[in-house]
Amino acid sequence: MAKQPSSIFVCQNCGAQQRKWLGQCPDCGEWNTYAEERFRATATKTAAAYSGIMSAPTAFREIESQDDKRTSSGIDEFDRVLGGGIVAGSLVLIGGAPGIGKSTIVIQAADKISETGVSVLYVSGEESERQIKMRGERLGLDADNVLVMAETNLDAVLGEAGSMRPGVLIVDSVQTVFSPKIESAPGSVSQVREVATQLMLFAKQTGTPVFVTGHVTKEGSIAGPRTLEHIVDTVLYFEGDRHHNHRIIRATKNRFGAANEIGVFEMTNAGLVPVGNPSEMFLQERPEGATGSVVAVTMEGTRPMLVEVQALVSGAKFGTGRRMAQGFDQNRASLLIAVLEKRLGFQLAADDIFINVAGGIEIDEPAADLAVISAIASSFRSVAIPPEVAIFGEVGLTGEVRGVLQAQARAREAQTLGFKKLILPESNKKGLEKLLGLRVVGVRDLEQAMDELF
Repeated sequence: MAKQPSSIFVCQNCGAQQRKWLGQCPDCGEWNTYAEERFRATATKTAAAYSGIMSAPTAFREIESQDDKRTSSGIDEFDRVLGGGIVAGSLVLIGGAPGIGKSTIVIQAADKISETGVSVLYVSGEESERQIKMRGERLGLDADNVLVMAETNLDAVLGEAGSMRPGVLIVDSVQTVFSPKIESAPGSVSQVREVATQLMLFAKQTGTPVFVTGHVTKEGSIAGPRTLEHIVDTVLYFEGDRHHNHRIIRATKNRFGAANEIGVFEMTNAGLVPVGNPSEMFLQERPEGATGSVVAVTMEGTRPMLVEVQALVSGAKFGTGRRMAQGFDQNRASLLIAVLEKRLGFQLAADDIFINVAGGIEIDEPAADLAVISAIASSFRSVAIPPEVAIFGEVGLTGEVRGVLQAQARAREAQTLGFKKLILPESNKKGLEKLLGLRVVGVRDLEQAMDELF
């Protein structure tokens, strides 16, 4: 019988296992990601091992719904991202860059929840009790029913949580907590997977909502194995630029609500303050009469949002022009520029083209295509688009303007913010003509759109 190896090498990026160290992972292609971990043989379970299973199948119609059992976190924007509130027994992962506000939002939520009489156990593996106390005082928090525990041993955390049964458990962060059953270092693939699995089992068995924070890699994804995001119920990403005061929490996965929902916050001395109307914040510094500026109506989850799209077209110093985009997909921008050149005859090959979404927000939906093309055309022709005009629509390779989803909600948001004219796909125009104070213009292709704008 072959002897089992005493250790294995595990890729810290994808979790692939090898018997010897490799410079490049053959599965994910990353370099220098293999780390040595102690081998732990797992007993193979047979059918007889499951004969004493405790749970029994339940008919679907007999399962009680939990829609009416959500608990508010006390922060409206946070509840919006979670799908309407905190679900009992859910495991929520919050990721983001260092210093962006992960610990701030969870301790603010803990303070608001504790005000309702619900006990909160806050476990920190990165800060001491005194450091957490200092941060809470700086934010002006009372946190009467919040119990703070500086611990990294998973068994000690689950033992304390099992004995006191808090209303909410917060672990900051999942990469610092380790299980003594695993011989690898904290933050390794095996440790992160084991810690997340045990926290998930605790949440499901006791019905306790569990929030965990996670580090991110230099590429912006949550550190650790990809299975970490599959284990949890909800994944929230912090977005934001350190040069801007606002922060955006985006739900990239949510088993209890809409994915891609966002919550907008403003970072102040008192912590993260929810922004009730993000469109006004993103448009408040928009210049008047400037060329290359247009307002796009986008959807973030279920929320319509108006943002300013800027474009600058200038002559290239060298033969080939550059294409740069910030807040918008650069490959998509190159595609739209090619459509402009082919379908409308714009000579842009020798020009540098820069696209920017003001405010640091990122747009990833095709409904912003028409606004991007309009901004480029405005800068190229040096003709300003009237400030009371808002635009949305998807553009195809043949120059047609295609319809988008939730046109009614987009139009009403533009009407609420006082815009007088809305240019949109012809297929989305039906039913929007009766909006008071808003002239709705439907276009079928780019030529009609350019005639209407210029």
